[in-house]
Amino acid sequence: MIKTRQELIKKYLEFFKSKNHKEIPNASLIPENDSTVLFTTAGMHPLIPYLLGQKHPLGKRLVNVQKCIRTTDIEEVGDATHHTFFEMLGNWSLGDYFKQEAIEMSLEFFTKELKIPKEQISVTCFKGDSHIPKDTESEKIWKSLGINKIKSLGKKDNWWGPAGETGPCGPDTEMFINKIEIWNDVFMEYNKDSKGKYTKLKQQNVDTGMGVERTLAILQKKNDNYLTEIWQPIIQEIENLSGKKYSKNKKEIRIIADHIKAAVFILAEGIKPSNTEQGYVLRRLIRRAIRYGKLLEIKKQFTSEIAKPVFKIYPDYKELTQNKEFIQSELKKEEEKFDKTLEKGINKFNKMSKNKNISGKDGFLLFQSYGFPIEITQELAEEKNIKVDVKSYEQELKKHQELSRTAQKGKFKSGLADESEKTTRLHTAAHLLLTALKKVLKKNIEQKGSNINPERLRFDFNSNRKLTKEEIKKIEDEVNNIIKKAIPVIKEEMPLKQAYKQGAQGTFRAKYPKIVSVYTIGNFSKEICTGPHVKNTKEIGKFKIVKEQSSSAGVRRIKGIVE
Repeated sequence: MIKTRQELIKKYLEFFKSKNHKEIPNASLIPENDSTVLFTTAGMHPLIPYLLGQKHPLGKRLVNVQKCIRTTDIEEVGDATHHTFFEMLGNWSLGDYFKQEAIEMSLEFFTKELKIPKEQISVTCFKGDSHIPKDTESEKIWKSLGINKIKSLGKKDNWWGPAGETGPCGPDTEMFINKIEIWNDVFMEYNKDSKGKYTKLKQQNVDTGMGVERTLAILQKKNDNYLTEIWQPIIQEIENLSGKKYSKNKKEIRIIADHIKAAVFILAEGIKPSNTEQGYVLRRLIRRAIRYGKLLEIKKQFTSEIAKPVFKIYPDYKELTQNKEFIQSELKKEEEKFDKTLEKGINKFNKMSKNKNISGKDGFLLFQSYGFPIEITQELAEEKNIKVDVKSYEQELKKHQELSRTAQKGKFKSGLADESEKTTRLHTAAHLLLTALKKVLKKNIEQKGSNINPERLRFDFNSNRKLTKEEIKKIEDEVNNIIKKAIPVIKEEMPLKQAYKQGAQGTFRAKYPKIVSVYTIGNFSKEICTGPHVKNTKEIGKFKIVKEQSSSAGVRRIKGIVE
């Protein structure tokens, strides 16, 4: 029996490597150049350009384990199977094998590697609708392999995508062990356009996903994910601090364990608690954990103590140990902040709730003065069976700051990666901007994040001060001078070591495969990147910086457009 997550991960990776898949690195939790989502939500996320047809340096068959954050169902955390942070095992075919081989490999891994008897396996396939025919092919393949428990279900259960209104999508086949879903093979064979029409894709892909946490629990015959070794050390720490047993306080202890683990991984990316974007999600997780800690009557500060086992559970994530001091320091700071106002905020809430309704102004006051994310106010209200006017709260919030409810929940706002002409121009401009910043500021400038959509680029870089008007003008001029020179943008594939030897720049938090794509723009810029890029700088148009502001401590943010 597989006893540890590392055994399961190793077995999965080695199996698919034996099937000629190349292992790709675990990507950052913060997606690069993707304005549609706050966190990496699945293993396919860093592969979007390749799923759309770009050639991957390592070939057409890939495999990895990817750390993920999903915040759409934070409210569901507390049951036996939902987690904010999780690891996803995945294998991909980029226009290579399709349904037959994908299903054969899935079944072989189950039966030969995990030793799961065929009679315990059941599957579901897509039953078809008015737009797409039934996936009879997958059904026939399963039957030919001796799997007889097959159900056909609709789009709600057996269809993936597109992530937004348009893009690649297709039927999937889900695999169950003793009626518990464990693995999903997605067959991206269609493209949905803006008119709702489906057409067959030129490059048909396979995208699979198997959750480490759930798989480990099933293999160990446990009906509760939190009983495995990737949760127990955290739970034992909560039991020690609270004096309460897990068996009698499952919901509260699961929420604290889940939220602190997720917070540790987000902090490891250099994100700090704040009132916007990833920082808001982080703050919400930490503060929700603190509130449940108070319900368990934990008297002293506890978040940094509960975080300690996480470092031991995941020794293979070097970013945890490298940033351990920062992680624990930020947890302590956030807990101190929230502790100062928590009791006062709850007292204020109790006074407000006497009217059996929390107005938008009341909700915003609790947020602004007492640091209560609106979700905590909603939870307190639910416990008293009263309503919160969320709509008017959001209107109040808009008056004071930009905070997208869609973004804080980590939902997609548009299609897969936007590779439109405007986004492509801005992406290449971002490369020129980085070099221009280094030239003008004459110091060790690093990219600290970027977010690009068709309207604008947003580029974060390390700096402790505001740029002067003169500096902004010089940076703009540097970029526009290169654009005017009409320099070809050259793409080459080479070993990572060779790329660094040639002086290629990499993104600060990225982990790269052994073979990478390098984009060179004359003698001006050389960066490791996945694209998309223009063929020549003249295609970019005129670059303009519209805003320069603080992003966080020691980080400045530039917003730019192309005309």
